[in-house]
Amino acid sequence: MPTNLIGLLLFLFCVPVSASVSIQHWTTKHGARVYFVENHDIPMLDVAVDFPAGSRFDQPEQNGLARLTHVMLDQGAGGLSDTQISQKLADVGALLGGVFDRDRAGISLRTLSSQHERDSALSILKAVLHKPAFPQAIIQRERARIIASLREEESRPGEVAEKAFYPALYGERGYGLPESGSPASLMKLKRNDLLAWHASRYRAGDAVISLIGDMTQEEAEHLADELSAGLPQGTSALPESKMAGITAPSEKRIAHPSTQSHVLMGLIGISRNDPDYFPLYVGNHVLGGGGFDSRMIAEVRQKRGYAYSAYSYFLPMAQPGPLLIGLQTKNAQVDDALNVARETVTAFVRDGPTEAELTQAKNNLIGGFPLRIDSNKEVLEYLRAIGFYRLPLSYLDDWVKNVEAVTLEQIRDAFRRKVDPAKLSVVVVGGEAR
Repeated sequence: MPTNLIGLLLFLFCVPVSASVSIQHWTTKHGARVYFVENHDIPMLDVAVDFPAGSRFDQPEQNGLARLTHVMLDQGAGGLSDTQISQKLADVGALLGGVFDRDRAGISLRTLSSQHERDSALSILKAVLHKPAFPQAIIQRERARIIASLREEESRPGEVAEKAFYPALYGERGYGLPESGSPASLMKLKRNDLLAWHASRYRAGDAVISLIGDMTQEEAEHLADELSAGLPQGTSALPESKMAGITAPSEKRIAHPSTQSHVLMGLIGISRNDPDYFPLYVGNHVLGGGGFDSRMIAEVRQKRGYAYSAYSYFLPMAQPGPLLIGLQTKNAQVDDALNVARETVTAFVRDGPTEAELTQAKNNLIGGFPLRIDSNKEVLEYLRAIGFYRLPLSYLDDWVKNVEAVTLEQIRDAFRRKVDPAKLSVVVVGGEAR
């Protein structure tokens, strides 16, 4: 089949899937957890393999090792060069992708399910996962690219603010480390460091394999066994430890020649498995997650014109992630805008939403939910989260019910316990430093 036609089919085959998602789950004999949705509506297969190998596991002196290792996985593997890998994928119209964040590192594959295309694409995925070569010359090239990107980010105040925000909450370890490291820490990394990281962090017993598409469960079981068999066996030797955050609030002003100041404000929030997840999620839709329907937009933009955008969101992770509140405003009015944002949070924590606001938030969230699971690609991302964070298999089927069940009192109670306005840390990038 011509490559351009295959690529067109990959684009077109993003059709809706059933609103009810039946997830099959098992563990391979090598210890990998598997999450599978069988869907023969379209001749496509999506595969993802995720590991607890994100930047929070870096040692400060080797910050960037997790990211560089992940970048290098498809830059030569199984006797193939990076160019050969790209060409073989293009020949069958397959797409190889990756995800990397503070918690996890993963590889994904989208391919047609016809035998030749599927087998060819899966052979590349196995090579990338099992036998990355980490060529020295390519390590130097990719490290240089990351360093160049880091230096370019210094000119963008939003990036500067985010890099200062996480250590303000978590210190200089774990979630406080930059995802890509620093130029200085990256330059210290050796090829043997990448080999050791892959051997210790990309293990079968830690792997989460997510599959959706035109494949039987028997075929999925066979594929999952093959994917996990070729990985380093066992689980990571490093024990999971609770991450300590900084409890005292702080305020940091960073000078920048931009005409607007970027403001980030927040505190340590919740993990992905927190029982308060849905009350906080629905409540935050009213506070700052609902766009023009939110309190933050009403107070900061519509009433006072301080900012075009103002928002808030919880970022739950394996361990408690941040509540993040953000806005951009003119340098001369940053203090006024910041005070309004603080007052808005304080009032919301004290009083909670109104009945009308809660009803509108539920309607917005429930009405938009079908669009979030209307293709294999989108369901795959939920499968990955369900598997990695060990969420209930019924998570998608129960999602609407869980949103509908949230009450005003649950929101008030959760925000009062989890969000103390007096503990909000602030980072401002723009204007003069203070």
